[in-house]
Amino acid sequence: MTNQSHQFHRGFTPEQIDTSRPHPARMYDYYLGGSDNYEVDREAAERLMSMTPDVRVSARANRDFLGRAVRTVVREHGIRQIIDVGTGIPTSPNTHELARSVSPDVRVVYVDNDPIVAAHADAKLLNSGNAEFVLADIRRPEEILEAPAVRELIDFDQPVALLLIAVLHFVGDAEDPAGVVSALSGALPSGSCLVLTHATLDFHEEWEVDERADVYKNATAQLSLRDRAGILPFFDGFELVDPGLVQLSRWRPDDPPRDAEPGRVALYGGVGVKP
Repeated sequence: MTNQSHQFHRGFTPEQIDTSRPHPARMYDYYLGGSDNYEVDREAAERLMSMTPDVRVSARANRDFLGRAVRTVVREHGIRQIIDVGTGIPTSPNTHELARSVSPDVRVVYVDNDPIVAAHADAKLLNSGNAEFVLADIRRPEEILEAPAVRELIDFDQPVALLLIAVLHFVGDAEDPAGVVSALSGALPSGSCLVLTHATLDFHEEWEVDERADVYKNATAQLSLRDRAGILPFFDGFELVDPGLVQLSRWRPDDPPRDAEPGRVALYGGVGVKP
């Protein structure tokens, strides 16, 4: 493994990091109780949590799902390489730690569009080897697939797990999220897996969508909530594994589940396998 991507993301100047607007990755870090966020992120997060207390419950459920899904694709589907798009602020256990708890030889490429994430990558994501970071935006999938770090670490002749965890609801309909997923997944061979979560109002019909989405209007990415029918097509070309596309807390829950109120979780999740 070379240090090419390490050199690429080191040495950001303050001007390159936008702290004037909330960033979804830093807000998510705050939901999880992290400290890698700014006042503008905390203010936006607190505003949303005041309207929607289940946001923090949902963030924890999303993190727990990540662990169950990653261990599943490594253990049950033989995955040994992962592309994690929209990885967010590093929070242990990270994807490589989860995967290597099952098999120590898993290779991981992390992708995010936030320089703050890049700044933490060396210390928290790449220090154990067989892991790389790419600073790129999901809206430009070709840049991800053609990135030197991806080409260096990922063998597209062997199955790959593509992780799209809580990222597609920041891609608006006009930005063609289905086309983005198709472009990324189209590069993957048979036996590959798609692991995806997406925010929804299906379990909280009493919420006013415009009011919640307004919190993200000044953020670096807008919020596009979708129902199950709007999320399911992202799995086109994949066969969903049991139990399908379901509320996160109902996807192979731990026994007993960590969350005492699983019905409060406002996200869908699923794992698909490419035939």
